[in-house]
Amino acid sequence: MTTATSLRAEPLTCTIGAELPGLQLGDVVRDDALFAGLRELLLRHKVLFLRDQDLSRAEHVALARRFGDLEDHPVLGGDPDHPGLVRIYKDLDSPAEHYENAFHCDATWRECPPMGSVLRCVETPAVGGDTIWVDMVAAHERLPVEIKERIAGLRARHSIEASFGAAMPTADRHRLRERFPDAEHPVVRTHPETGEKALFVNGFTTHFVNFHTPENVRFGLDFAPGAASLLSYLISQATVPEFQVRWRWTPNSVAIWDNRSTQHYAVQDYWPAVRRMERAGIVGDRPF
Repeated sequence: MTTATSLRAEPLTCTIGAELPGLQLGDVVRDDALFAGLRELLLRHKVLFLRDQDLSRAEHVALARRFGDLEDHPVLGGDPDHPGLVRIYKDLDSPAEHYENAFHCDATWRECPPMGSVLRCVETPAVGGDTIWVDMVAAHERLPVEIKERIAGLRARHSIEASFGAAMPTADRHRLRERFPDAEHPVVRTHPETGEKALFVNGFTTHFVNFHTPENVRFGLDFAPGAASLLSYLISQATVPEFQVRWRWTPNSVAIWDNRSTQHYAVQDYWPAVRRMERAGIVGDRPF
């Protein structure tokens, strides 16, 4: 049996991701010391991977709850018997708005986006369906100095209406916006536990809210191209391979990630095969 002192992490890249061989997450649910070790490794590697997990849905939820309260998703379906467990089941009949193949940080359209998630693979294609995670701390660190200085005080809007709502009928989209108004977050957030600075714009980000100042705009024509080009450049940093780790799923494999310092992209290259995942999202705090 794995103990806290024997907990081992095997890094998968030079910047992000580690696999934990020999650990059963069911043991972590019941062992405070093991959980403390797991949390420390998560802060260090940002995303942790485990295979061959004999984990029930109840244990899945219990493990995630060790990090904090759980939240449901207003669009994706949840498990009726296990509140907080979201079912991400993909086949040819999946609704168009249930896309994942964009680099994103989960639910930044919330005022308090998730702290992180625990994702278990239920069924996966024989080939395809990988997920990519990105170290957004490294992405910020590697920006040119002049860009870091320019974005240090910028804030941006994040929208569920412009993402999940875009494929909905107009009335449904408006109702979704009323429930979840656009959130405003810093473009560079500070991790509340490590103090690291992370680039915090992604596929849910629509625009800067404080770019239109005399320092940035000489005439009105500067506003749209200047802001849009800068935001596009920042969002594109998630596509840099040096910041990424790619995970090939197998049934009963699990990923645990820190949503405050990472983005991810679920590769949809497996049609007509089926991919079924279950995710427990952990309530987070307001970015600063």
